[in-house]
Amino acid sequence: MSSAKAPDARLAAICDASVFAARESAGRHEYDGTIQDLSPDGVRRALAALGGPRETRPYPDAYDEALAAAAEHALRVRLGELELHRSNPVWHIDNLDLSGYDRDYAPAEERAAARRAHLARWPDGVAAAIEALDRVPAPLAAATVPLARGLAAFVDTGAGPVHDAARRALDRFVRHLERAAVQGPPSAALGGAVLARLLGSAEALEIDVDRLAARVDAERDRLCELRDEACRRVDPRAEPADTIRALQEDRPDADRVIPEFRKLAEEAVAWTAANDLAPDHDVPVEVLPMPDAQRRSLAGATWAAANEADAPGRFHVSLPLPEWSATERDQWLRTGFSRNLMANMVVHEVAPGHLSHGRAMRRATSEVRRTVLSEVFIEGWAHYCEEMALTEGFRTDPAFAVAVAQDALRRVTRFACAIGLHTGAMSVEDAARRFTADVALAGPAARHEAQRGLFDPTYGRYTWGKFAVLDLREQARLRWGSAFSLPRFHAALLNLGAPPLGLAGAALDLG
Repeated sequence: MSSAKAPDARLAAICDASVFAARESAGRHEYDGTIQDLSPDGVRRALAALGGPRETRPYPDAYDEALAAAAEHALRVRLGELELHRSNPVWHIDNLDLSGYDRDYAPAEERAAARRAHLARWPDGVAAAIEALDRVPAPLAAATVPLARGLAAFVDTGAGPVHDAARRALDRFVRHLERAAVQGPPSAALGGAVLARLLGSAEALEIDVDRLAARVDAERDRLCELRDEACRRVDPRAEPADTIRALQEDRPDADRVIPEFRKLAEEAVAWTAANDLAPDHDVPVEVLPMPDAQRRSLAGATWAAANEADAPGRFHVSLPLPEWSATERDQWLRTGFSRNLMANMVVHEVAPGHLSHGRAMRRATSEVRRTVLSEVFIEGWAHYCEEMALTEGFRTDPAFAVAVAQDALRRVTRFACAIGLHTGAMSVEDAARRFTADVALAGPAARHEAQRGLFDPTYGRYTWGKFAVLDLREQARLRWGSAFSLPRFHAALLNLGAPPLGLAGAALDLG
């Protein structure tokens, strides 16, 4: 099922210690049907294998060596030093997740067989999870119980011994988290030093959390000004909040969402190619309804990973559910699929964002670059593309500028709340109020965003990755002088694949 060469022993050890990422992000389907042993002993064995056998030599390419060393260091910090598999249930929830087999990367019968084999290993995965998760803070357990319960979607309609055993295992897992939600330590804050260690180790950087927090606050102020100025251009006489509500009324009916997204995707791909803003101009894309098991977001893109056979990218959209009331369907469309927001979604998810990047990642010249990927860079690149598309003229309508600012405010608020929650400066209630004040989310939606910061402390990655791309772009302007251009910079950066932020500077030498 994988078009990749078998990894060498050192790369295999990295994959063995991060099975979910190797399979789902890098497309290493030799891990299909398997489950990582995240028990304390299993993690110790995986960490001991990092670096490969004693006779292993450094990779001859200096960048590949730095990339592999960074991946090994990140795993040693996350699983060895911080032991996140003992405190954060999401590591184990991802380990059980079967949604990746819905992607069309191999014949359906092969994927179905791998899915069954994976499901058959749920009891082992749950046993390891229960053994490992002995330090789960009560708020973190409460925030992840719904995610664990959501795994039932993979077994609800199945029958037979494998499904029955999987259901029993999942019940044990949920009960374990429910107990932790009552009995666990009262605080889920990692602490500023630990947060800095977690963020920095994953990206081969040293992090100053206070300096980063100050930049986040300054970005919030800038984006509020961008949003309000764009709203005044839409309607000089209205308050910004009223303008945003008016823009929400310009949205398609449910049966027109996907056709309109298809036209927008064609427009974004053609515009990106005409302006040479990504190294690959051929970005095939299918626009489809979001699979039920993946309805965690309004929209999302998947692409053929570097280690998979080539295939069109897929842009999935979460349409209103048939059982919803007319009011619920209308609210979903107004707040999620106004036409100005749809244009920004396509820039982020299709071109020059994720699907353009996905094509570029397939060019990576070594197995290390095709396998070791930074999620912060991946999301940061797509988020960077939004305002870059605005300044480069994808849309001149000020309504598009409103959408760019709105989406960026949601993401910078996530970063502010992740820092606040884990340094102890914010409670979940404080974070929810921040989402209400800055992003106009209310009630359960605001609390959901706030709680996500507990189990996903790196969910500020969109803004952080955007900062890194912008900083590197300014360095390229200074170094290259009159030879600088966006096409040159983007090609040099994306030709690295998806580098950790601390290694992305290599693009300045390669461009």
